[in-house]
Amino acid sequence: MKFINTIKNIWKIEELKNRILVTLGLLLVYRFGAQVVLPGIDASQLTNLATQTDGGLLGLLNAFTGGAFSNASVFALGIMPYISASIVVQLMGIAIPYLQKLQKEGESGRRKINQITRWLTIAITLVQGPGYIYNLFATLPQQAFLLGDTVTFVASAVVILTTGTIFAMWLGEKITDKGIGNGISLLIMVGIIATLPQAFIQEFASRVFESNGGLIMILIELVIWFAIILAAVMLVMAVRQIPVQYARRSASGGYEKNVFGSRQYIPLKLNASGVMPIIFAQAIMFIPAAVAGLSDSDAAQGVTAAFSDIFGFWYNVVFALLIIVFTYFYTAITVPTNKMADDLKRSGGFIPGIRPGTETAEFLDRIMSQITLPGSIFLALLAVFPAIVVQVLGVQQGWALFFGGTSLLIMVGVAIDTMQQVNSYLLNRHYDGLMKTGKNRKAVA
Repeated sequence: MKFINTIKNIWKIEELKNRILVTLGLLLVYRFGAQVVLPGIDASQLTNLATQTDGGLLGLLNAFTGGAFSNASVFALGIMPYISASIVVQLMGIAIPYLQKLQKEGESGRRKINQITRWLTIAITLVQGPGYIYNLFATLPQQAFLLGDTVTFVASAVVILTTGTIFAMWLGEKITDKGIGNGISLLIMVGIIATLPQAFIQEFASRVFESNGGLIMILIELVIWFAIILAAVMLVMAVRQIPVQYARRSASGGYEKNVFGSRQYIPLKLNASGVMPIIFAQAIMFIPAAVAGLSDSDAAQGVTAAFSDIFGFWYNVVFALLIIVFTYFYTAITVPTNKMADDLKRSGGFIPGIRPGTETAEFLDRIMSQITLPGSIFLALLAVFPAIVVQVLGVQQGWALFFGGTSLLIMVGVAIDTMQQVNSYLLNRHYDGLMKTGKNRKAVA
């Protein structure tokens, strides 16, 4: 009943209700587009493509696009080219002075960076589009192409794929502006969740109807799955609180000596890099198989086989090591300890026992290094856990993808972020938040 009352409170807030309806409507448009097959392709001939994306790297990409990849949909490339462009621009901002200048210009600079990201998204899509089309030629039978492999079909399909990605990007931005939550992240999460029911049904059929463990194994898998979700929530929410003391201001505007004000905390996240290390590592893991595929030697073929199996032993060992390395790298470039120390000094704050300025920056950097190690190891374990359940429990590969890795962390992170935004609306209207149920709060006089 308390949960139902909280839902009722959400619908009492007109602005929040409208934002939720806009979000659901735009997400429905995205899911509808994922079912629209590219013009010139016979939808009844897509069986081979669905088989190709059943597990492996292509299966992971198909999960991110919500099945649009295996449907040869107008949204087949999904929002991933935009994600790739955002990562490239973010990394270029470290080395290119022009981008560094834009980052410091506030809202106007952010708009220019967004425009650069959009143009780069188009460039990436124009490269990935032909690759996707020629993969269709290699996978589907000849009769699947109603217009044949003509230049007209290839050119029009690439334009449609590019338009689909740009339209998906526009939907994400509209959700962020007019809806609730981060639009781009919600599109990815909805795509991942869309493949979950089918993956679970396949696992259920394998266990029950094929006498492969029965309902007991399904129950064990669900218990493990919920435990992994809990672990992912803990990883996303965990912070190390650094106490900060602020000197109390006097009536003249200065700081009173030896008189202290309220104590606050700097929250340093255990996993400050989010899922970015996993995304970076997965991008790198494409390289060995691609390079080895250029050779016909037995050793090269072995490398190709090892790095093409995302549930294999050596793939996951290298994958976990790369995640740990990239976690340190991404944390170092996204957590500005020097800026944090300068801002703290300017605001009259200090960490007890640590001198303001350089010593504070060194202290924060040391703490970040200490908490990043367990955070990176925990993140690596979550990333390789799908391979563990496949090898140990014999879980279907499609269902195993939800036992960790990027899919689970994106779902958990986006869900928490969206709930926190809804929670802030409720608290501002003096209702109990979504993350803590109870009676309506009384208005503050």
